[in-house]
Amino acid sequence: MRDYWRLWVSSALSNLADGVLKIALPLVAVDYTRSPAAIAGLSLAFTLPWLLFALPAGAVTDRVDRRLAMVVANVARAALLTVLVVAPGTLWVLYAVAFAVGVAETVYDTSAQSIVPQLVDMDQLSKANGRLYAAELTANQFIGPPLGGLLAAAGAVAAFITPTALWVAAVGALLLVQGKFRPERLHRTSLLSDIAEGVRFLWRQRLLRTFAVVVGLYNFAGNAAGALLVLYAVGPMGLSDTGFGVLMSMYAIGSLIGTFFAPWIERTMGRAKALLVTFGVGALSIVAPALTSNPYLIGASFVISGAGVVVSNIILVSLRQRITPNRLLGRVNSGYRLVAWGTMPLGSVVGGALGQAFGLRPVFAIMGVLSFALLLLLLGVTDSAMHAAEATTQEPALPDSAPPVS
Repeated sequence: MRDYWRLWVSSALSNLADGVLKIALPLVAVDYTRSPAAIAGLSLAFTLPWLLFALPAGAVTDRVDRRLAMVVANVARAALLTVLVVAPGTLWVLYAVAFAVGVAETVYDTSAQSIVPQLVDMDQLSKANGRLYAAELTANQFIGPPLGGLLAAAGAVAAFITPTALWVAAVGALLLVQGKFRPERLHRTSLLSDIAEGVRFLWRQRLLRTFAVVVGLYNFAGNAAGALLVLYAVGPMGLSDTGFGVLMSMYAIGSLIGTFFAPWIERTMGRAKALLVTFGVGALSIVAPALTSNPYLIGASFVISGAGVVVSNIILVSLRQRITPNRLLGRVNSGYRLVAWGTMPLGSVVGGALGQAFGLRPVFAIMGVLSFALLLLLLGVTDSAMHAAEATTQEPALPDSAPPVS
């Protein structure tokens, strides 16, 4: 478990850097423009790589040492941030760096989710994922947002040097993890055939396919609303940069609470009912700004929604790790995220366009209705179906003479 805790520290530091940057960048961009479409463009730049590079990132993750892939991704993100420190500040430079950081994120996040089953036993996955989520969400959404707001207020240089240092520290923690984490493979294959194998596995697993679609549509709605939240916060809500960071940390408080109650909720409700309830409360944060500009009420909705979303994430990630053979886990994770996260840049585009045309509140209302409608897709999911999928998954045996190949 010592190596798991080193991964835990590295993930916490990486997510803290990510949380600082994703709050600081829009706040810095507001100095250049107040256009909803232009601000939403930053969210598009961050998330577009999940649409373009998720599948290749997964195939690479199943070919190389996953720990090394995480190291390289964090080194790349740290190097990219130095561009914002030394280069002239323009909106286009912010877009370019956000996109490149997003590319590195596809490799890091896919590898991070895929390496966990190699560090802990299968019966400990829910607990291990819960602890990781607690660290990641606390760093990314509780500490990161207010810190990002404070740093943005202090100046762009401070806002960009801090995540750079955090990613470097995360690399140091990863280098302490012992062992090799390159999945063994049966035979040599092309990158395209590897991608196709992962996509076929995901498509044939009805549960994983259903959850990917539900999460993808939910993220579409959430990103369409979230891309404009900074304008709503500094406008109708009347928040300062620091106040916006504190508001965003409310989501993390709820998420942290959710990590402690996730095992109890799963046992008490069962996984199927828990998912239905948690997606329902998760939609609250999307629709809340359409109903009020009161920061306290919106903050309360973020707390409740954060708890719901993290419980559903722990259940879904653990299920995916149990169902998927290790040699396919990177590709299945990336294929799942292509659907689940690839919708986020589309949400940013739609949110920006709707906000430009109709104003901010109608966007929150439309996306809130969509997120609640997704509950209909979960009505057919049962606990017995999840148990059956886990019981029938088997890892193909490797012949003794077959060495790992590239």
